[in-house]
Amino acid sequence: MSLHKLATCYLLPDMLSKDEVKKVAALARLELTKDELEIMPGQLSNILSYIDQLKEVDTTGVEPTAQVTGLSDVWRADEVEEWNKQEVKAALNQAPEILGHQIKVKKVLEQD
Repeated sequence: MSLHKLATCYLLPDMLSKDEVKKVAALARLELTKDELEIMPGQLSNILSYIDQLKEVDTTGVEPTAQVTGLSDVWRADEVEEWNKQEVKAALNQAPEILGHQIKVKKVLEQD
């Protein structure tokens, strides 16, 4: 049995086309193989069908929940501290490039 038939034998009919899967993969910056591209429309359609089933559940009176562990963020107050000018100068002298009184760093993100 082919990989495609094996992966889709328990799935609902495709709701998504291969072109739609390609678009989603491109947005997610995923490279799909030819075999994966055969399987994904059925698998993603199955997931979307499950989500549609969840939409039918009556959630009246159920409060939205962001997390269930009871943990909360711990924040400290911002406090301005004056740095020793010699320490600042020493730190800036170690930087590869300075722009004003700031360290210039290489660009991390690229635009497509």
